[in-house]
Amino acid sequence: MLRFTFIIIFFTIIGCRNKNSDNMAVQDIVDKSIEVSGGNLNSLCNISFALRDVRYELENSKGKRVLKRISKKDSTVFLDVLKHSGFQRYINGIPVNVADSMATKYSNSINSVHYFAYLPYGLNDPAVNKKLLGETQIGDRQYYKVEVTFDEKDGGEDFDDVYLYWFDKETFKPDYLAYEFHVDGGGTRFREAFNERIINGIRFVDYNNYKAADNISVYELEALFKTEELELLSRIRLENIEVNPDNCN
Repeated sequence: MLRFTFIIIFFTIIGCRNKNSDNMAVQDIVDKSIEVSGGNLNSLCNISFALRDVRYELENSKGKRVLKRISKKDSTVFLDVLKHSGFQRYINGIPVNVADSMATKYSNSINSVHYFAYLPYGLNDPAVNKKLLGETQIGDRQYYKVEVTFDEKDGGEDFDDVYLYWFDKETFKPDYLAYEFHVDGGGTRFREAFNERIINGIRFVDYNNYKAADNISVYELEALFKTEELELLSRIRLENIEVNPDNCN
């Protein structure tokens, strides 16, 4: 009986070690990916870019991030500012009040664009949960496949979304990602990175954005991409990217 107890304890310890090893492995993958993509420059530099004729700006000041979106309609300039303290809209430089529901919608839109622009930076946020699903091959490249979920606390309005990332085993760059979302009726998307460029030390990419049929699990998208069964929905191109090196300190 005593021997049987020791066997149980032994395998329990081994199981815990394997679990801890997996957790360390996925963290190491993400850390290396962030490092080769610019490291902490994303938290130090001021960055701006254009997406579909709308200007987006990131201001980093003393550890605080301010996200902006600037758009024009005729002679009217809309400036949306998202801080940790909340959302504020300006029209031609004058602050205006917006309904809470619209403030939430604008905030989510701004945050989403900035989030995708700076990936993989952000994958070490406190609310992020990472899990290594294994290894796979896409084309002639080998990838680590990582699942990302979010805690409800500090996970944002879309905390129940699920993301998958494919990190190249040699470069550690995230060449593909997929996600499952629940707003506006929900759905899934698969993104393929292209047009990589390094601007003042930070990696930026554009995406081919693919759509699957309704009710397709995010976990099925890789197989459908390989068999060319996904529909190309759009191409997401970041233009006129500026990284202010004077602020990267």
